[in-house]
Amino acid sequence: MIRVRIPATTANLGPGFDCMGLALDLWNTFELHLEGEGVVVESHGEGASKLPNDQTNLTAAVMIEELKAQRIPVPKGIRIVCHNTIPCASGLGSSSTATLAGLLFAQAVALDAQGKDPAGIDREAVLARAVAIEGHGDNVAPALLGGMVIVVPDATGVLTQRIPHVPVKTVVCVPEFLYLTSEARAALPDSYSKADAIFNIGRAMLVAEALRLGDDNLLAKAMNDRIHEPYRLRAIPGAMHAKSVALGAGAISVSLSGAGPGVIAFARESYDRIGRSMKQVFNDSGLEARYWILDATDQGTHIGRLPK
Repeated sequence: MIRVRIPATTANLGPGFDCMGLALDLWNTFELHLEGEGVVVESHGEGASKLPNDQTNLTAAVMIEELKAQRIPVPKGIRIVCHNTIPCASGLGSSSTATLAGLLFAQAVALDAQGKDPAGIDREAVLARAVAIEGHGDNVAPALLGGMVIVVPDATGVLTQRIPHVPVKTVVCVPEFLYLTSEARAALPDSYSKADAIFNIGRAMLVAEALRLGDDNLLAKAMNDRIHEPYRLRAIPGAMHAKSVALGAGAISVSLSGAGPGVIAFARESYDRIGRSMKQVFNDSGLEARYWILDATDQGTHIGRLPK
């Protein structure tokens, strides 16, 4: 029926906790075929040996739940084919791509049932549902819309603003360390001081402005956080040291990617040197690690019909 291609994302961007994210040029592709009987999910690439191949797969589960919520009959035969290049549980938004794919597929089925183009999807409606499911939009918004996005829930839905930015490269190093979202959330305190809130509010605005202008000096000064990184970094072996060695290797600024365990460095040069330095730190801490050199991308989710 349809194919969707969804980019990786890095969320928070240091001080922009739960409200700021950036799309990266690494993609997961999902195909929906309505054929056969039951639910079958085929996964290729990253996580293929670990991801469920039935209705418990996140994409299938979200799709089916959404159809039921809208009282739309679930097709008797569903085959989903996933081609994954985004590492799972990395801080690069892999699960958000799966959630978005499920919502996009549900809307495609609903449109088809009405005799409409299944690729004519209402992105605003999908984004609102994705934020409601995820609880925050800093991964799903840039994944759907592309670019750098500020996103916050609102009484009327979701407020979003894409911020134009100067082209920038990143180096993301991901250790093989299972750091569940539930653990990352549980690590955070229940309340923060006014000083910490002011610290983050000001720096989040400065990070957005630094990326918009391509002001590397400002980005280096602003990319600091008191809301989540101090509590999460200590749980990931080597992560704190990886930040410091990346800066020493030439990075402009370094932070956790999302909730981690991936660490992302913004840079203009020395990309392999930065990646190797972080990888070595994680290795020395007893963890295997890989790194990717990724451009930020203004491209969001691509939606197209599959040939019949």
